[in-house]
Amino acid sequence: MTRRNRTRATLLGAPGSGRSRPRRSPGPVEDNPALQAIWHIVCAIPRGQVSTYGAVARAAGLPGRARQAGLALRVAPRELHLPWHRVVGAGGRIAFPKSSREHLEQARRLRAEGVVVRKGRVTPTAMTMLDEL
Repeated sequence: MTRRNRTRATLLGAPGSGRSRPRRSPGPVEDNPALQAIWHIVCAIPRGQVSTYGAVARAAGLPGRARQAGLALRVAPRELHLPWHRVVGAGGRIAFPKSSREHLEQARRLRAEGVVVRKGRVTPTAMTMLDEL
């Protein structure tokens, strides 16, 4: 890269230039209709049942956006009291690392609702089809 191109890249905030562009604030998460749709679906999961991130996203009208469902749960205001523990990864797997506090808390909450959790996975009988809700 020539000196002129390097200077231009630095001015433009190119990756690796050491200068980053200012990030725009995403605004209040409460104003995001996609997140609200996901929160609504999570609230509809019955006690003692679980669903996957992908199924939650599909039911919210966002097929293929399982990661967005995870983001929605992470940024949800505490005041909503979402039953986040009722959402698991594909195949009924708890998505948090096994030794993490979150993994233990999710397993504890699911067991308290009568869901069988073995080796970090819930039993298939606990899975609910969100199409039926």
